[in-house]
Amino acid sequence: MPPTAPGMTIGLYGGSFNPPHEGHALVARLAIQRLGLDRLWWLVTPGNPLKSGNGLAPLGERLKLSEAIASDPRIIVTALEQGLGTAYTARTIEHILRRHKGVRFVWIMGADNLGSFHRWQEWRRIAASVPIAVIDRPGATLTYLSSKAARTLDRARVSERDAQLLAYMRPPAWTFIHGPRSNQSSTLLRGGR
Repeated sequence: MPPTAPGMTIGLYGGSFNPPHEGHALVARLAIQRLGLDRLWWLVTPGNPLKSGNGLAPLGERLKLSEAIASDPRIIVTALEQGLGTAYTARTIEHILRRHKGVRFVWIMGADNLGSFHRWQEWRRIAASVPIAVIDRPGATLTYLSSKAARTLDRARVSERDAQLLAYMRPPAWTFIHGPRSNQSSTLLRGGR
């Protein structure tokens, strides 16, 4: 687990990153900048329970590729979920919060994940555990914002102009952050598999 100190604000950016690409790095940099994060943990997962494992590159390869494009020294690439023995975000967050008292964490996700967030195991518990920053991605932004999770959490939505306060807010709290977007996609880079 990466080192921390009380009072730090840390973004948790999880995914299979199969393969990682400049769009992922853009999301990470935008999150650091707009949320005023001290660090961002780039959590390369052993696998996504909602996706087939077919075509999933080995974890070590995805880690190495992620490190190569995560050039900001505030970004720490880690496979801590493998050590925890889980691929479920709710369990990962629970473990991190228990081990790092006094640190403020924010879950970072691309807007494409907001559309399927209601399918994640214990998604409501995730939203009740940490504030969430949703970073816009190319596609149907309005569709993502009208997703089941976005509608359910509508009262907890914070204005984008207050994004730097998000880490200090009691969950559920989330914001949608606009900014530069990349059309790169792991699915397209894998050849549509």
